[in-house]
Amino acid sequence: MRNIMKNTKWVLLFYFILTGLLMSAVLVIGADSGYLVVKGTWVWVYTSLGFLLLSIIIGYVAGQRIQRRVDVLEYNMLQVAKGNLSVRIGECDDPTFARLYHEFDNLMDAMEKKMMLLQRMGEQEVVEKEKAAERAVLEERRRMARDLHDTVSQQLFAIHMSASSLPKVLERNAQQGQVVMDQLIFMSQMAQKQMRALIAQLRPVELEGKNLEDALEVWFPDYCRQNALKGMKEVELQGKLSEAIEHQLFLIIQEAMANIVKHAHARLVSMSLREEQRQVVLSISDDGQGFNEVPHKTGSYGLSTMQERAEKLGGKVEIISRQGSGTTIRVHIPKFVEGMNGEQPQGEDEEQ
Repeated sequence: MRNIMKNTKWVLLFYFILTGLLMSAVLVIGADSGYLVVKGTWVWVYTSLGFLLLSIIIGYVAGQRIQRRVDVLEYNMLQVAKGNLSVRIGECDDPTFARLYHEFDNLMDAMEKKMMLLQRMGEQEVVEKEKAAERAVLEERRRMARDLHDTVSQQLFAIHMSASSLPKVLERNAQQGQVVMDQLIFMSQMAQKQMRALIAQLRPVELEGKNLEDALEVWFPDYCRQNALKGMKEVELQGKLSEAIEHQLFLIIQEAMANIVKHAHARLVSMSLREEQRQVVLSISDDGQGFNEVPHKTGSYGLSTMQERAEKLGGKVEIISRQGSGTTIRVHIPKFVEGMNGEQPQGEDEEQ
């Protein structure tokens, strides 16, 4: 009862009912005192009930009218909470709500401009980091070339020289030939270990020369197959995303899949990436063990990393999980279009 009385619609209806009861009381008192002449007892009873019923109807209609306008505001606020910054309410014929709607639209205009600036700064940061990473890769390649020359190349040269001299050594001294043979085996093993160590340092750049959709077409099924996962993928990208958004989304997907392999003990994983008019939505779900609270040790670093990557582009990450029911990670990245001020306003009479 206390919660109902906190609702504006029901409070307004209560006041109308109270008004109807007071009018009925005035009618009864007036009839008893002789100021009002009512012929028949049932006449004033029906009249009182009529007042009460009329008050209820008028109160309910008035409450619904106010509630509808409040619902419009609530609906648009929920859209904003989901990452859609393009919502606008528009004009209203009620001066009180018109001011409120106008302030909401002004707030969303300011927020969208700030978020657009934040995304551009994040994209610029990502691009600058990519350029720095490219320079680091070039330097690493130079270092590896020196390492190859100083280790594997020299080992192979030594193996070649020893192998070339081995027939003559065997002719002259079989025991010495066995020593050279052992040296060849040892040097070949060392060269193999050094080569494996160098190969392990190489990380293939999955997005090099590809867009995000093409990269996922190759990477996602391979990753699922290598880790004994059954994967389902759905990608709906309407146009070309910026390089920064594609890069960050790809890193988030890699981080999420790595968490699933390490911690979820899942057998099935599904990924959905779709581009809406004003935002890009990524969803990754698994049928693993799930959790009721975000773990502080296991997996928490990966989840916070994904959140940081999304926030760089003005986005947000939702984690939906329950113990024994798997986990869903949903990422919303706003997509701004130059020259657009938002979608069509939500009318106050729109169906909710």
